[in-house]
Amino acid sequence: MLQHFCLGQFSAMFLLLLCSIFAVLSTAESSIYEVLESHGLPRGLLPKGVKNFTLDNSGKFVVHLDQACNAKFENEFHYDRNVSGTISYGQIHALSGIEAQDLFLWFPVKDIRVDIPSSGLIYFNVGVVSKQFSLSSFETPRDCTVVQLMDLQDDMHIADAVSKSQSEELRYKFDQGNIGRKAIL
Repeated sequence: MLQHFCLGQFSAMFLLLLCSIFAVLSTAESSIYEVLESHGLPRGLLPKGVKNFTLDNSGKFVVHLDQACNAKFENEFHYDRNVSGTISYGQIHALSGIEAQDLFLWFPVKDIRVDIPSSGLIYFNVGVVSKQFSLSSFETPRDCTVVQLMDLQDDMHIADAVSKSQSEELRYKFDQGNIGRKAIL
């Protein structure tokens, strides 16, 4: 009788162990896209093909891409090889590794949030301002084209040229103001 009881207890412990292992494996095998959805965020925030990521209990995550790439939505987005942040329901804070292009300039995306899913809007905080996009634009992961080093250098030259042009225009206006003052005095 004692032997039968021990065998039954062993079977129950073995079954419990198997269930625990299955639960750990199923959590470990979930995709980053499923993690996004379970936190009330659209799957398309990250490009297609992400296979490697880490996520800890506090919500901190790191996504590893094969290479840096760009994806086109309403605007173009750049993804570094490593994207990291802290995910909670409806938002990602302390984000690094994603930039959004507006006109000719690239802005680092610091936070992403969906306030009210029924509004159909998603907000990207780029520091000084928050830009809103249609939530439906991010429903499915996009193809991501590999970024060539020359592409990034060209964009940086354009940004530098725009910056120089604006500072020269300001200096010109300032000089013009001083000329008028000297003539009056």
